[in-house]
Amino acid sequence: MSTTFFNEMYDSAGALRPHYCAYADWLAATPSERIASKRAEADIAFHRVGITFAVYGDESSKDQGKERLIPFDIIPRIIPAADWLALHSGLRQRVKALNAFLHDIYHGQDILRAGLIPREQVLNNAQFRPEMMGVDVPSGIYAHIAGVDLVRAGEGEFYVLEDNLRVPSGVSYMIEDRKMMMRLFPELFSRHKVAPVQHYPDMLLENLRTVAPQGVADPTVVLLTPGAYNSAYFEHTFLAQQMGIELVEGRDLFVKHETVYMRTTQGPQRVDVIYRRLDDDFLDPLAFRKDSMLGVPGLLSAYRAGRVTLANAIGTGVADDKSIYPYVPEMVRFYLGEESLLNNVKTYMLRKPDDLKYVLEHLPELVVKEVHGAGGYGMLVGPASTRQEIEDFRARIIADPEKYIAQPTLALSHCPTFVDGEKLGGIAPRHLDLRPFVLSGKNIDMVPGGLTRVALLEGSLVVNSSQGGGTKDTWVLEN
Repeated sequence: MSTTFFNEMYDSAGALRPHYCAYADWLAATPSERIASKRAEADIAFHRVGITFAVYGDESSKDQGKERLIPFDIIPRIIPAADWLALHSGLRQRVKALNAFLHDIYHGQDILRAGLIPREQVLNNAQFRPEMMGVDVPSGIYAHIAGVDLVRAGEGEFYVLEDNLRVPSGVSYMIEDRKMMMRLFPELFSRHKVAPVQHYPDMLLENLRTVAPQGVADPTVVLLTPGAYNSAYFEHTFLAQQMGIELVEGRDLFVKHETVYMRTTQGPQRVDVIYRRLDDDFLDPLAFRKDSMLGVPGLLSAYRAGRVTLANAIGTGVADDKSIYPYVPEMVRFYLGEESLLNNVKTYMLRKPDDLKYVLEHLPELVVKEVHGAGGYGMLVGPASTRQEIEDFRARIIADPEKYIAQPTLALSHCPTFVDGEKLGGIAPRHLDLRPFVLSGKNIDMVPGGLTRVALLEGSLVVNSSQGGGTKDTWVLEN
């Protein structure tokens, strides 16, 4: 049985969708030699700026730790204004509910007492931090920056694939992709009313300033990085520079009298807000991993005392765990009294005997993911796997079913993409997703669009950069 994929650019009859017409006219009138030249120019520019990422997570890979250029595709992903308006409302609702859930589980735990989520799913979760119980964070906000992964399937409906609330990354590529498109093809932006994204760093800084500890009128904000060997270090330096704040490592900070200070040439300077790009385990060797050389001793005590804001808050990971994901629509109903505006993907929880039985009988048809997995690792894409790979994964599931969830293999939408070696001028359909970045401070808002990731391998549904994926500029059209 053939699978029908939603095409972002063409309808089922092969006609251009209205929001792509002006771009398609331009593409048809542009010589292929100019396109090829501009693609090469983009590669050189990205190399010069240093827009790379390091490959980590697959210990068997010979590329482990190597720096790679993220492939950039110059055919944009275009979203009509009406579609974005609906997404905007759904994303605001979802992140509001997730923040309410985080506040609840670290305080009254009403949703657990109501029996809507099994207690053990939360309290025994590796990302649940008992140290945060009873801690009142500024404005009750835990996930100040959320990256929500969306896919389009069926007749074009959007589905949430996962919520990234710990240290979501990729926004620098969204901004750099836009800068590159405006540099390469300025004439396109006179033909299209494309909503801007370049103001994201200003929006992020303002968001961080609004959640400073009570009584701080002019907060000092810093970005805490694990250091130059982190796979997202380019993004850390980029955002710190764009926001005009200090990029610091753990050794640059110290805690005295439950207050965080930064070492400077003029002496200690108090720090009020830390945008941390460091996992919970490494933040404070006195509270979490004692062998961490990346964190700040005493940081948790300063945080619990309300003397510093951490964005995102310690313990947010429990809300983006894949075993909690199926309950988000229930959170929306429980905390907001509303029905979820965004659809979840049907999810089988393998800790449930009936779900486990079904999944083991249908492994070749499903996608199976580790509950704590990330980056496209630790997962099985049944339709794209060999019989041996499926049987090996079956053994892993049977050995520890609680570590996994499973979902149907979605017919992800695709968009025309320049691919080397293809006919028709190198253009071929490739599957993609979308990661908008939702900021929660005094208000909940986001720049229009987000990071579009595209699976460059033919037939692949895995868009992660570490798995050979690339990126596209995302255009949200203004009315």
